[in-house]
Amino acid sequence: MLPSPFGAPDVPPSPFGGVPEGSVEPDIPESLPMIEVDRGLLERAVANIVENAVKYSPPDIPVIVAASTLGDRVELRVVDRGRGIPDEAKEHVFAPFQRYGDAPRGAGVGLGLAVARGFAEAMGGTLTAEDTPGGGLTMVLALPKAPGHPPTPPQLPATATT
Repeated sequence: MLPSPFGAPDVPPSPFGGVPEGSVEPDIPESLPMIEVDRGLLERAVANIVENAVKYSPPDIPVIVAASTLGDRVELRVVDRGRGIPDEAKEHVFAPFQRYGDAPRGAGVGLGLAVARGFAEAMGGTLTAEDTPGGGLTMVLALPKAPGHPPTPPQLPATATT
């Protein structure tokens, strides 16, 4: 809990930064294995990915943030129900200073996903984009488990695959 100024009640910090209340639905099991990462890089990468998903999602449909294990990795899937993007643009969105098509003016300079991918790679992971079944875009942040954790079979949450 963060102390709040002026004697107001303590409020737990939002795990997803500056996104509107109710715009994100977490599905993160407590049983995930440990990962060995830089906390600051991970927090900024996740914040950039989530903020981007919220920006391009319909306001009445929350972005799902789901985590699972797959072999020797932990995957964080940020699932939106926006318009999605064509296959040929999926790599392009990670280039610096790129914003996809109809981005509102003043909606950033196009560095968020480039920075997130750079941070993921600096931590030994990957960041990729794939179609969300039924429409939208899913960003997949995959990071290696900390040493000493055996590989586990995939356990994708139902909300991340439907």
